[in-house]
Amino acid sequence: MAAPSRKSRTNRNQLIRKQAALGAAAGFRIGFDHGNWYGQCEAVLQKTIGPGRVWPVHVMFVMTSKGYPYSPIDAALAETFTGLTARVTVTDANAQVADLAQQMRPDVVIVLDGLNLPVEQIDRIRQMGIRTAVWFTDDPYYSDMTSWIALHYDDVFTLELTCVAHYQSLGAARVHYLPLGFHPVDFRPRNPARDQRHEVSFVGSAYWKRAAFFDQVAGYLATKDTLISGIWWERLANFPLLADKISSGRWMGPQETAAVYNGSKIVINMHRAYDDQTFNNNSAGIPAVSLNPRTFEIAACATLQLTDIRDDLSSFFTPGVDIVTYASPQEMIEKIEYYLTHEEERRAIAIRGMQRAMSEHTYAKRLEQMLTILFG
Repeated sequence: MAAPSRKSRTNRNQLIRKQAALGAAAGFRIGFDHGNWYGQCEAVLQKTIGPGRVWPVHVMFVMTSKGYPYSPIDAALAETFTGLTARVTVTDANAQVADLAQQMRPDVVIVLDGLNLPVEQIDRIRQMGIRTAVWFTDDPYYSDMTSWIALHYDDVFTLELTCVAHYQSLGAARVHYLPLGFHPVDFRPRNPARDQRHEVSFVGSAYWKRAAFFDQVAGYLATKDTLISGIWWERLANFPLLADKISSGRWMGPQETAAVYNGSKIVINMHRAYDDQTFNNNSAGIPAVSLNPRTFEIAACATLQLTDIRDDLSSFFTPGVDIVTYASPQEMIEKIEYYLTHEEERRAIAIRGMQRAMSEHTYAKRLEQMLTILFG
């Protein structure tokens, strides 16, 4: 076989150099764009995060003791309480909370979740004249249990709007709507590493109704640079189409989750159906209209959030302004296709979402609401 001529070798080398130059230019452009985005985000952060009010009270905060994925929320709220109150005593549901309360005499005992703490301990604390409050974090999905637990507390906080009337109907005197939020130490804009960048991502478990929806868009997502992370994704009928895009079988920590959000052009959010039969303890069929914590976490990372519609969404974000919605598999596909090709519009919405989240939806903002309700 004849060796390539000098001319053909020259042409090939020129082509290689041209391709390398184009690749370098594209890489520079992507890096520049991410740097510009990050600079805009930092400017917003400087304006929105600052010191707040400190309440002159002693709070005893009782963590869930449920392990992961609750432990990061436990830690974030304990840290946030420390910055908002004169004194904080942190314990968990496995401790002898009533004995500790008798010793420490806090102004209030605030219990997160409450499922693992025997209500007899709460009854004892109330007999001491110490105020008690519980914040239910999984309503309405465990309402079969929380319905009777709620009656043992002075104040009940729930992240689900429809559960306010439910607990009141059972006899709970003071019930307050208080969604979860996010911890800006974990969820905030960060410039992603190149190997963490994707066009589309979703982080969450494959509940049955969620899996059925993803089966309808699997063919489309298979054509994109997609990352799906969570448990039970082997349930997908179209799993083979997405197998190389799924990281299944484990929970990611907050910072790893935030890295996925920061590296994605579009993050899909899909709320769990209130009647999904996976670990469902909502026999009363209480509907879910409020937002999941993921809504706030995604927004905080200044990536475009494409979410399904919950009735209470407009109380926290404005569709088309700081968040984007879909109502069907086809609309999801159309919105992804549109925003992948409209870079400036996508980033503008994402940055507005981050600004809204940082201004209104941090854990500090939520606990300020709680403390105002409890102490004025």
